[in-house]
Amino acid sequence: MDPVTQGILGATLAQSASNRKLLIGATVLGIAGGMAPDLDILIRSETDPLLYLEYHRQFTHSLIFIPFGGALVGLLMHALLGRRFGLRLWQSLLFSTLGFATHALLDACTTYGTQLLWPFSSMRVAWNTMSIIDPLYTLPLGALVIGAAIKRKPALARIALAWALIYPTIGMVQRERAEAVGWEIASARGHQPIRLEAKPSFANLLVWKIVYETEDHYYVDAVRVARGHKVYAGQNVEKLDIPRDLPWLDPASQQARDIERFRWFSNGYIAKDPEHPNRVVDVRYSVIPNEIKALWGIELTPSAGPRQHVRYQTGRDTSQRNRDKFWQMVFD
Repeated sequence: MDPVTQGILGATLAQSASNRKLLIGATVLGIAGGMAPDLDILIRSETDPLLYLEYHRQFTHSLIFIPFGGALVGLLMHALLGRRFGLRLWQSLLFSTLGFATHALLDACTTYGTQLLWPFSSMRVAWNTMSIIDPLYTLPLGALVIGAAIKRKPALARIALAWALIYPTIGMVQRERAEAVGWEIASARGHQPIRLEAKPSFANLLVWKIVYETEDHYYVDAVRVARGHKVYAGQNVEKLDIPRDLPWLDPASQQARDIERFRWFSNGYIAKDPEHPNRVVDVRYSVIPNEIKALWGIELTPSAGPRQHVRYQTGRDTSQRNRDKFWQMVFD
């Protein structure tokens, strides 16, 4: 989730456990705790662009790391600000840890994948109930958190906490409805998918991207689910077959190993980019939910040395045409 929402949600839980006297301190430390796990974005390498993908939402987002991360933030924030707000050390530790605890669970509600069970498992948990940015979730939370801080009313924070739980629950219901339509789409085509997922499109819970896998293809469609549903038939692409798609690639090379790292990050949903012959993309994400045009991928170089890494590529076609096309789906 975006850092602003993470900080607001961290403040929501910290405020809910506070009283009127300590509310400002709880707000500030809750925000700090809520945002702190994303400091893992600083783990980068100039030569290995996939290192960032491996460590983002890893140990700092693990459930087992919550008390340690919360304590580190609490100790630092107590020295910087906690005492000025009249907080005792244990209170600074509590509010920071409560904020820290919200972060990974909120990230798991999105589609990106969060390693909640690290170091016991590297599985990327993604409940697919919310977009990574959603104003309908964030704005009510922010208004209630600000109101709670200004009026010194923890009760407003508890209302915000209720909304923080209600909205992903709505998303879960919508996801199940979208998946049911997805199975109908696949059945109408005579397909029996190996797996099928529904993912919310940008900033809403109405339009969902359906991705399903058959023996040799990935299919993507969009579904708008409201009182009824509307299907926007999409595209398909062949699953990555390295001997066929990249016959020049040395299986022992670093680039070949990087493909497998990217496969893990993408939960296996990888294919050769139809428009770029040496690019492998994550088919789960696109600006227009019924298209293959991926938001990110890796670029391979046939002339690369055996230890040379791939290049990480991002692409977001946010032209007026695409914006109009997307919002037409949302407000249809």
